[in-house]
Amino acid sequence: MTTMNGTSYLPEEDMLSPILGELKRTVREYTTATTEASCPVVRQMFTDLTADTLKLQGEFFNMMKQQNMYSPGLHALKTDVDKQHKQAQQTIQKTRDTINQKTSGMGAFAHHPNVTPHATNVEPSPYN
Repeated sequence: MTTMNGTSYLPEEDMLSPILGELKRTVREYTTATTEASCPVVRQMFTDLTADTLKLQGEFFNMMKQQNMYSPGLHALKTDVDKQHKQAQQTIQKTRDTINQKTSGMGAFAHHPNVTPHATNVEPSPYN
Protein backbone atom coordinates (compact mmCIF):
# COMPACT_ATOMS: atom_id res chain seq x y z
CA MET A 1 0.00 0.00 0.00
CA THR A 2 1.32 3.45 -0.84
CA THR A 3 0.71 6.88 0.56
CA MET A 4 -0.48 9.83 -1.49
CA ASN A 5 3.10 10.95 -2.16
CA GLY A 6 4.04 7.50 -3.58
CA THR A 7 5.95 6.15 -0.59
CA SER A 8 5.13 2.81 0.95
CA TYR A 9 3.74 2.28 4.44
CA LEU A 10 5.87 -0.84 4.75
CA PRO A 11 9.36 -1.47 3.50
CA GLU A 12 9.31 -3.58 0.35
CA GLU A 13 11.15 -6.35 2.18
CA ASP A 14 8.32 -6.61 4.72
CA MET A 15 5.80 -6.98 1.92
CA LEU A 16 7.81 -9.58 -0.03
CA SER A 17 8.93 -11.81 2.86
CA PRO A 18 5.42 -13.20 3.48
CA ILE A 19 5.16 -14.08 -0.21
CA LEU A 20 8.43 -16.01 0.00
CA GLY A 21 7.15 -17.79 3.10
CA GLU A 22 3.89 -18.61 1.38
CA LEU A 23 5.72 -20.10 -1.60
CA LYS A 24 7.73 -22.32 0.76
CA ARG A 25 4.55 -23.42 2.53
CA THR A 26 2.87 -24.14 -0.80
CA VAL A 27 5.78 -26.38 -1.83
CA ARG A 28 5.36 -28.36 1.42
CA GLU A 29 1.62 -28.73 0.82
CA TYR A 30 2.07 -29.84 -2.80
CA THR A 31 4.74 -32.32 -1.70
CA THR A 32 2.36 -33.79 0.87
CA ALA A 33 -0.40 -33.99 -1.72
CA THR A 34 1.99 -35.73 -4.13
CA THR A 35 2.93 -38.38 -1.59
CA GLU A 36 -0.70 -39.01 -0.68
CA ALA A 37 -2.12 -39.15 -4.21
CA SER A 38 -3.00 -42.65 -5.34
CA CYS A 39 -4.13 -41.68 -8.84
CA PRO A 40 -1.13 -41.40 -11.22
CA VAL A 41 -2.65 -38.41 -13.04
CA VAL A 42 -3.26 -36.50 -9.80
CA ARG A 43 0.18 -37.46 -8.51
CA GLN A 44 1.79 -36.13 -11.71
CA MET A 45 -0.23 -32.92 -11.46
CA PHE A 46 1.05 -32.28 -7.92
CA THR A 47 4.59 -33.26 -8.95
CA ASP A 48 4.44 -30.65 -11.72
CA LEU A 49 2.94 -28.03 -9.39
CA THR A 50 5.68 -28.74 -6.84
CA ALA A 51 8.41 -28.32 -9.46
CA ASP A 52 6.89 -25.11 -10.83
CA THR A 53 6.44 -23.63 -7.35
CA LEU A 54 10.00 -24.59 -6.35
CA LYS A 55 11.29 -22.81 -9.44
CA LEU A 56 9.20 -19.72 -8.67
CA GLN A 57 10.29 -19.75 -5.01
CA GLY A 58 13.95 -19.98 -6.11
CA GLU A 59 13.57 -17.07 -8.51
CA PHE A 60 11.77 -15.01 -5.86
CA PHE A 61 14.45 -15.82 -3.27
CA ASN A 62 17.26 -14.87 -5.66
CA MET A 63 15.56 -11.57 -6.50
CA MET A 64 15.20 -10.73 -2.81
CA LYS A 65 18.79 -11.79 -2.08
CA GLN A 66 20.16 -9.65 -4.96
CA GLN A 67 18.33 -6.64 -3.56
CA ASN A 68 19.69 -7.35 -0.05
CA MET A 69 16.19 -8.13 1.24
CA TYR A 70 17.02 -11.60 2.47
CA SER A 71 19.95 -12.82 4.50
CA PRO A 72 20.34 -16.58 4.33
CA GLY A 73 21.37 -18.38 7.49
CA LEU A 74 24.79 -19.73 8.19
CA HIS A 75 26.45 -21.71 5.45
CA ALA A 76 26.43 -25.46 5.92
CA LEU A 77 29.72 -27.30 5.78
CA LYS A 78 30.13 -29.48 2.70
CA THR A 79 30.94 -32.47 4.90
CA ASP A 80 27.63 -32.04 6.76
CA VAL A 81 25.68 -31.76 3.52
CA ASP A 82 27.48 -34.80 2.09
CA LYS A 83 26.74 -36.78 5.27
CA GLN A 84 23.03 -35.90 5.11
CA HIS A 85 22.93 -36.77 1.41
CA LYS A 86 24.56 -40.16 2.04
CA GLN A 87 22.11 -40.91 4.86
CA ALA A 88 19.17 -39.98 2.62
CA GLN A 89 20.49 -42.25 -0.15
CA GLN A 90 20.85 -45.11 2.35
CA THR A 91 17.30 -44.57 3.57
CA ILE A 92 16.00 -44.59 0.00
CA GLN A 93 17.89 -47.82 -0.75
CA LYS A 94 16.57 -49.48 2.43
CA THR A 95 13.04 -48.43 1.47
CA ARG A 96 13.47 -49.85 -2.04
CA ASP A 97 14.86 -53.08 -0.60
CA THR A 98 11.87 -53.37 1.73
CA ILE A 99 9.44 -52.75 -1.11
CA ASN A 100 11.18 -55.32 -3.29
CA GLN A 101 11.25 -57.83 -0.44
CA LYS A 102 7.56 -57.34 0.30
CA THR A 103 6.48 -57.52 -3.34
CA SER A 104 8.78 -60.30 -4.60
CA GLY A 105 7.13 -63.66 -4.85
CA MET A 106 3.69 -62.12 -5.05
CA GLY A 107 3.50 -62.76 -8.80
CA ALA A 108 0.09 -61.79 -10.11
CA PHE A 109 -0.75 -60.20 -6.75
CA ALA A 110 2.12 -57.67 -6.92
CA HIS A 111 -0.08 -55.03 -8.57
CA HIS A 112 -3.06 -55.61 -6.30
CA PRO A 113 -2.14 -54.41 -2.80
CA ASN A 114 -5.45 -55.48 -1.28
CA VAL A 115 -5.09 -59.09 -2.41
CA THR A 116 -2.76 -61.37 -0.49
CA PRO A 117 -1.47 -64.60 -1.99
CA HIS A 118 -2.07 -67.89 -0.25
CA ALA A 119 0.78 -69.12 1.91
CA THR A 120 3.03 -71.59 0.11
CA ASN A 121 4.92 -72.97 3.12
CA VAL A 122 1.96 -74.49 4.92
CA GLU A 123 2.48 -77.74 6.78
CA PRO A 124 0.21 -80.52 5.52
CA SER A 125 -2.74 -81.18 7.75
CA PRO A 126 -2.59 -84.47 9.66
CA TYR A 127 -6.37 -84.69 9.22
CA ASN A 128 -6.39 -85.17 5.42
